[in-house]
Amino acid sequence: MSVLGVLGGGAWGTALAQVLASGGHDVRLWVREAEVVEAINGTHENPLFLPGRRLSDRIEATGDVARVAEASAVLVVTPAQHMRAVLADLPCHGQPLILCSKGIEAGSLKFLHEVAREAVDGSPVAVLSGPTFAHEVAAGLPTAVTLAAEDAALAHRLASLIAQPTLRPYVSTDVVGAEVGGAVKNVLAIACGVVEGAGLGQNARAAVIARGFAEMTRFGLARGARAETLSGLSGLGDLVLTCSSTSSRNFSLGVGLGQGRPAEDLLADRRTVAEGAHTAPVLAQAAAAAGVDMPVTEAVCQLLGGADVGRVVEALLTRPLREEGF
Repeated sequence: MSVLGVLGGGAWGTALAQVLASGGHDVRLWVREAEVVEAINGTHENPLFLPGRRLSDRIEATGDVARVAEASAVLVVTPAQHMRAVLADLPCHGQPLILCSKGIEAGSLKFLHEVAREAVDGSPVAVLSGPTFAHEVAAGLPTAVTLAAEDAALAHRLASLIAQPTLRPYVSTDVVGAEVGGAVKNVLAIACGVVEGAGLGQNARAAVIARGFAEMTRFGLARGARAETLSGLSGLGDLVLTCSSTSSRNFSLGVGLGQGRPAEDLLADRRTVAEGAHTAPVLAQAAAAAGVDMPVTEAVCQLLGGADVGRVVEALLTRPLREEGF
C-alpha cells in the first residue's frame, strides 16, 4: 500500500484519512490546529471535528505541510476559498492531487481544478465528489463517489488506489461536471433547509430539488459539463442527500434561515463550514456571466444577505409561468 496525504483535518478530511487507513494505507493528515494534531497522534481521535470516532493508528497527523507532500498522492480537503493559499505552500513533486472540496473561487470565478493547476505546477489533478456524509464514511458505511480526471488512465489509476470495500469510485473524464454538481448542490441544500425551517412542506421541498436540479443542469451545460455527469453521483446523487438531512451543514444553515435567524449567527461556529454560504454569491456571479437564469440560487443569496423569508418565497412563487424543462 502507498503512503497517502490528506490536506485538511476537518470532518471530511479526517473521514477520508480513516477510510484509506482502514484499507491498509499509511496516511499523513495535515491539520492546522495544534491541539487536534496532538489528539489524533495521542488518543487516535479528532475531538474537534469528528468526536466519538476512534481513528486508525496508521494515521499520522502533522502541522507540517511538507510531510504530506512526501506522499504518493494528496487528497485536498481544504475549504474552497482557502485552497489556493494552502496549495501555494505545498512543495509538490509531481504527484497527483485529488480535490475533495466543493465550490467556486471568489473573485476569479474559477473551478477548483483550475485553481489547483495554477497553484501547483506539474501535478495532475483529479476531482472526487458525490453523496458523502463524513460520519458515515468514517464509520465504514457503503459510499459511492465520482472520481473525475481529464486523463482517463489517471482516473482509473487513482480509483484503484483509493477504492475500498466501503468506498466505491466511479470513473469519469468530466471534471467540470463533477465540480458543478458539488458546488451547486451546496447552495440548493440551503434552499431546501429554508423550506424545512419555514414549514413550507414536503411538496415545496420536492419542487426546490427538481427546479434546483434544472438550475444545476443549465449552469453545467453552459460551462461545458455533460448531462450524464450532472444526473449521476456528483450531481443528482449529492443533491438528494444534502437536501434531505440535517446531517448536511448547508441544509442545517437553511433551516436556521427559514426560522428567521440571522446568517451571521448561524455561521459563527468555526468548527463547521457551510460551503454553500460562500459559494452562493460566487455562483450567482458566474451564472450571470454565463447568461444562465438561477432564481433559487439568487433567492439563497438574498436570504444570506438578511432578506425576509416570506418576501423571498413570495417572489419565487409569483414568477411568470413557463414550460417545464432545463
